[in-house]
Formats: sequence, structure tokens, C-alpha cells
Amino acid sequence: MKFRNKKLFKINELQILIWGFLIIIFIGTILLWLPISSQNHIHTNFIDSLFVATSATCVTGLVTVDTGTHWSYFGKTVILILIQVGGLGFMAFSTLIALVSGRKITLKERLLIHESLNSFNIQGLVKMSKYILIFTFSVESIGAAILSFQFVPQFGFRKGLFYSIFHSISAFCNAGIDLVGKGKSLVPYYNNEMVILTISVLIMIGGLGFYVWQEIYNLKSFRDVRRISLHSKVCITMAIVLLILGTIFFLLFEFNNPATMKDMTLGDKMLSSFFASVSLRTAGFNSISISDMSESSKLLTIVFMFIGGAPGSTAGGIKTTTAALIIMTAVSVIMGRRETEIYKRTIKKDLVYKAIVILVIYMILILIFSMILGVTESDQSLEAIFFECVSAFGTAGLSLGITPNLSIIGKIIIVISMFFGRLGGLTIILSMVNRKIPKSIKYPEGKILIG
Repeated sequence: MKFRNKKLFKINELQILIWGFLIIIFIGTILLWLPISSQNHIHTNFIDSLFVATSATCVTGLVTVDTGTHWSYFGKTVILILIQVGGLGFMAFSTLIALVSGRKITLKERLLIHESLNSFNIQGLVKMSKYILIFTFSVESIGAAILSFQFVPQFGFRKGLFYSIFHSISAFCNAGIDLVGKGKSLVPYYNNEMVILTISVLIMIGGLGFYVWQEIYNLKSFRDVRRISLHSKVCITMAIVLLILGTIFFLLFEFNNPATMKDMTLGDKMLSSFFASVSLRTAGFNSISISDMSESSKLLTIVFMFIGGAPGSTAGGIKTTTAALIIMTAVSVIMGRRETEIYKRTIKKDLVYKAIVILVIYMILILIFSMILGVTESDQSLEAIFFECVSAFGTAGLSLGITPNLSIIGKIIIVISMFFGRLGGLTIILSMVNRKIPKSIKYPEGKILIG
């Protein structure tokens, strides 16, 4: 029997991207569910396997079982591969396989790469994919080599080398999953400058975006800095501003907190504040106890997780450029300007509308999922639930300690949240909507009182 309407069975690039991630998560879930993946060689609970596979693929970092003590080397390797594939996007690896085999990249695949990398156009995408892969593996290798000076003497060659590679990839991909064990993250290394600064640099490089680094790489001299695109200028400016403000505020909020920094030296306090500003926004590593932080620091962390990193990076959140657009639009309205202006450039209204839509979608989804968790996890505080939801949507991977204690429904809600956070709420919604060509009809102007 032949179907006449073949359009019913056609899927667009966004849908292929979503299905690609779902398939990777499913494969990861099955592998982690196998007895070989756990240290005690028994099946891990299927929901926990799904949760960890999703967290790794979506480079979030939330876990329901301790990564360092529960999983075998096989299980940890599966998690590591999921982090790498999820961080770069499966289309980047598909491109690598095609290039190695000598196969030509089709137009359909170029469109998929375009959606996967969130790039401006499809020109030069294959070249950019090659650059991303080479850049990623080079940075991760250097990071692993530096970390090995700490982990190899501490754990021995085999375990130390694996720890170095794992944490380097996890940091660059902004996953925040660690092997330290017992939920300590990097707290035991809070005063180890080599570990903290190396992880920090890897997080910042991964969170800035491949497009920005490609532009920086292509600069012929320092004078050419003025020629970089508006996108890169905004990404770099936001990264610097958030880093400086975060460091200052975390230092002020935690300086005399007896549960976190009070007994530290001034140098260690500054290092911990700097690391918190770098990591809590995108990665999820922490060198101080999150649950012991002051209420002001927790609120600041929620804001940072919500913003996230740059577009086209391994980080999540609404993205720094979205936050910048919304802030500058508000400034333009207050100043009486009709257009949004950034660095003496006028921003198209379509981009402003898209930024507002992204903000609204994230806020609505976080509120809805938080209310659902408020019902299913009635024994947990609203603060912890809201923190968990923002962390999942921002793929930050931070928690106030409730993740392992979530109910089955609660875990599924967080799994969905992490998936939305990695792919983008707008991306998933657009993949399900049949977008029509705008009508040429223009209706009469109407007025509404606001404010």
C-alpha cells in the first residue's frame, strides 16, 4: 500500500537533531543499566541509568548515584563518551566519521550541522566542524596533561591518568560530573591552585563558544580586535562582566560564612570566589558546599545558572547574548530609543522578539516544573526544588542535595528539564510547530495599558 501524502513522514532538521540526542541517551541508558557498568556488577535502577545518561549527554551534572563510587571503569567510560558527544553535538562526530571515511557531506547534513552548532549560515560549516574537533581535543589534552601532575602522584598512573582525562573533558564540556566521590565535587582541592585554575580555564574556554574562539584564532594582530563580530564582542563582554561581578559578590556573601570560607586564608577565599563565579554559572563543579552557602549566594547562583554561557558553546541557560539583548532593550526603552542598540549597532526586532520568547519560555517551563515537583516532592523545600529546576534547565548540575532522594516522577521531570535545557525550549517547540509564511495582511493598530 502506497501512501500518497509523503509529507506526513518527513521530519525537519530540528526534529532529526532531537531524535539524535534521544537515541544517544537511550543507548547510554542501556549501557549504564548493564551489570558491567556498576562496581558491584548488578543492574542499576533503570530510572537512575536514564537520569545519569541524560545528565551526561545534556552535559548537566546532576546525578542520582555517586559517580566516583557506584560506576565501574566501563560505566565511567560510557559517561565520559556521553559527555563528549553531548558537549560537542553528535553531528560534529558524524562529520568526523564522514571526513575520515572520505565521504562527501551532503546539503542535508550541512543543515543539520548548522542547527547543531547554532551557526549564522551553512557556509564553511564542514571546515568549522573540523576546527571544533581539533580545537576541542587539543584543549582537553593540554588540560588532562596539567591535571595529571596532581592526580597521577595521588592515585597512581592508571587511575590518575583516567581522572585527569575525565575531569578535563567534563570541565571543557561544562558537564561538572566528577569522580571525587561522596558528592564532594572539588571541595578537597579548594586550595589547590593548579587543579582549580586548570578546571576554571577549561570551563571558560568551553563556555565561550566555538565561533568566538575561531574569530580570535583568525585575528592576524591585536589591532584587528576591533574587527571581530558583534556576536563575539557581546559574548566576551558578558563573560568578563559576569566573571568579575560574580567573584566580587561571592567573596562578599561568603567571606564570613563559617560553613564555607570563614576559616580560609584571604588567597583561598579569592580563589574559591573566582571558581564559584566561573563554575556555578555553567559547569557545576564546586569547591565550597552549595547547601552551606548563604541565601544571597544561592540566589546569585540561580541567576547565574539561568543565564548560562554563550550560544554555540557547551554551556546551557538562556545564553549570555539573550540576557544582553534583553538588558539593552530595557535600557533603550528607558532612554527613549525606538531601537535596541549594542556597540553602535542596531539589533533587528526579530532577534529582540526571539530573546524575549526564549526568556518567557524558560521562565514558564521552570515555574510549571517547579510546581509539579512541589506536589511530587512535598517533603522538600520550595527553595531546593526551584534551585534543582533552574539547575536542570540551565544544565548547570548544581543541587542542594535533593537529587538522589527524588521520586520516580521527580526524576523524570528533571530528565525532561535537562533535555529541554540542552536542546533549548524554543528549539523543541519550533520542531513541533508547523510554521506558516507570514500573512501580508496588516491589522489596525490597537492600544493596551501596561505597567
